[in-house]
Amino acid sequence: MKSKTITPVFWVSISLILVFLIWGTFFPANVEYVLGIIDGFISNTFGWFYMLVTTGFILVALFLIFGPYGKIKLGKPDDKPEYSYFTWFAFLFTAGMGVGLVFYGVTEPVTHYYSPPSAEPETVAAAEQSMQYTLFHWGFHPWSTYAVLALALAYFKFRHRAPALISSAFAPLIGDRAKGGWGIAIDTLAVFATVFGIATSLGLGATQITAGLNFTFDGIPNNFTVNLIVIIIITALFMLSATTGINRGIRYLSWTNVVLAIGLMVFVFILGSSTQMIESFTTTLGNYLQNLPSMTFSTNAFEGDRGFLNDWTLFYWAWWIGWSPFVGTFIARVSRGRTIREFVIGVTAVPVIFSAFWFSVFGIAGLEMDISQGGMIHQLMNEVGEEVALFAFLESSPMASIVIGVAVLLISCFFITSADSGTFVLSMLTTGGKLNPNMGIKVIWGLILAAIATVLLWSGGLSALEMAMLIAAFPFAILMILMTISLFKALISEHKILTLEARQRRYDPEFRENQKKEIRKMKEGFKKTLPDTDEENKDNF
Repeated sequence: MKSKTITPVFWVSISLILVFLIWGTFFPANVEYVLGIIDGFISNTFGWFYMLVTTGFILVALFLIFGPYGKIKLGKPDDKPEYSYFTWFAFLFTAGMGVGLVFYGVTEPVTHYYSPPSAEPETVAAAEQSMQYTLFHWGFHPWSTYAVLALALAYFKFRHRAPALISSAFAPLIGDRAKGGWGIAIDTLAVFATVFGIATSLGLGATQITAGLNFTFDGIPNNFTVNLIVIIIITALFMLSATTGINRGIRYLSWTNVVLAIGLMVFVFILGSSTQMIESFTTTLGNYLQNLPSMTFSTNAFEGDRGFLNDWTLFYWAWWIGWSPFVGTFIARVSRGRTIREFVIGVTAVPVIFSAFWFSVFGIAGLEMDISQGGMIHQLMNEVGEEVALFAFLESSPMASIVIGVAVLLISCFFITSADSGTFVLSMLTTGGKLNPNMGIKVIWGLILAAIATVLLWSGGLSALEMAMLIAAFPFAILMILMTISLFKALISEHKILTLEARQRRYDPEFRENQKKEIRKMKEGFKKTLPDTDEENKDNF
């Protein structure tokens, strides 16, 4: 299924998205109303489904780390990793949740302090629980979700030279139907989940940049018009970045993001209660690991109050699933040459540890300032919006204008990188899995992402963005379950062949000769279950 042009997935996706854009532009109130009904139904009826699915991905990730498939390489046996560890982790950090970490670094711990899941609000127990649940939402669940989808794509693409499409990973399960109507439907759904997942993050980024400008410059209001101007400017910048490709624009921006993020974190760490931040890191990590099972399976079935669950946990689980086709495809694209074990550990453990320290620094510093100033940050969040929390916190730091400027620059870089990566992934999905799609397709998707983020902000602000993302994530979660089954079906078959080949090499020539026919037959059967390969890419068996 080699393609150098756009595919039916592009036309189907564009048509459906244009219908949504027209609807949202002319009937914004109706969009918010309809999305609210669907969102409420999914949250209240299928919350348990999100819990089980994301938990299942954690178990799958653990099995892949410790199971028998860990040594299988994502590529030919002699392939080396395309990127260094630093660049690879920078890609993971930037694509995975960079904008979200900055947006929620102060916001979420402070919010949970005043409205904890079960503790008494505004107490030491509430502070401890706020840190624990913040890490819960940004810990193993999202990164395991990313890892499973990314691994499936990287395995079929780099080991068996399949097109870089979500549908390619379904070939062992549904055979040739992955190339027909079923494949188009799968990739179109992936495009939808990706579009709304990225649009949510772009909306978060735009509102926070606007809030930062409003805090820094008295003449700039915090309203929809300024949000729109920010989106237009950032869109122009990320489309400029898109012209340089993944090895220049996205790579350099990812490096910049990591340096700025670490620099800002070190600045807050040095000026704040450093000892308490370190103690919070160890305590929170311990509480998180100790209470992970109970937090994971809690649906408040006997308490009746589902506010925290729906507003936070289920929102996050849907966000991670909605983001997974984008983040997973991008991670897969930059992970050639790594073993399955190395890949899964790198995609799960390292980001979780970094997130734990990030929230320990910004969360503790934000809580301390809010408490010492009589709930100032929390009050501003209620009056203006969640997006002001970081800047309300930074406003009292030394050289506040410069620090806020660095924070705005960091958010902008994350914004640009996420949008750039998103257009890259969407272009891949709609050009038959092309690893280096042409610029025209990237521009089209860049404009569409900006338009959807704008329409959703116009329709109902961040709540509309969040609802649309949760709705798009629900059917894709079902696809991810089927994709995982398909991946294991292929891994089991390949592992049998590799094990038999290893045994063959250890025995005498006569035994080896007898085993050749059996191995050849197994390979032929295995190849029939794999997706088609591009002409220039040979199967590395």
